[in-house]
Amino acid sequence: MKTILLALGLPAMMLVGNANDPQPAVHTVTSTPAKGGWVSLFDGKTLKGWHLYGKSGTGDAWTVENGAVTLHPGAKEGGDLVTDKAYSNFDLKLEWKISKNGNSGVIFLVQEDPAKYDHTYKSGPEMQVLDNDGHPDGKITKHRAGDLYDLIKSSSEPVKPVGEWNQAEIIVNKSKLTLKLNGVTVVSTTLWDEHWKQLVAGSKFKDMPNWGTFTSGKIALQDHGNEVAFRNIMIKAL
Repeated sequence: MKTILLALGLPAMMLVGNANDPQPAVHTVTSTPAKGGWVSLFDGKTLKGWHLYGKSGTGDAWTVENGAVTLHPGAKEGGDLVTDKAYSNFDLKLEWKISKNGNSGVIFLVQEDPAKYDHTYKSGPEMQVLDNDGHPDGKITKHRAGDLYDLIKSSSEPVKPVGEWNQAEIIVNKSKLTLKLNGVTVVSTTLWDEHWKQLVAGSKFKDMPNWGTFTSGKIALQDHGNEVAFRNIMIKAL
């Protein structure tokens, strides 16, 4: 793997697993709810159930390594990876691990309509994934790991150091939005009300038509040009 990464011009200290990593549970992608109503969105082995935004395949930038969906941004065909299905009221849980100086995100309520929205972030909100200490966004309020990107700053920062797995949870229950990081609630707000409209109006999304107004949409793993890994991706309808 090190030889391949160097050939691509990528740093060798990437996010592939090592002997000290706890091995993730391997789930089966299925539309049938398991115990507790949870449905796996990633089987630990393939990208079944996912595709590149606006395309039919998964490209070659996203691969599965050591039980994790891993982005290698130097590959030929990349872009945000989105679920085949759309979701409305849900509880989404996953784990993420970012590379040094890296930036990514989990975007939700995404409308897959490339003619109207050429990127996933132009229709859906984002829970930020970031190396707070190494990436320039770490110096920007509301752009740090766990933040509701460019809208709400996390109430605390329970993020783990680069190279370690973080547990993230996004809950959309009717108009209630909750973001959790490593078991701690870091953002809690109401979607679509007047306060929400004010937040959007004061953000970088203010001139994006219909941004943040959708009650149903797809989930996206962001390709921001840095290596990132995701695993144990589960969802439950609420």
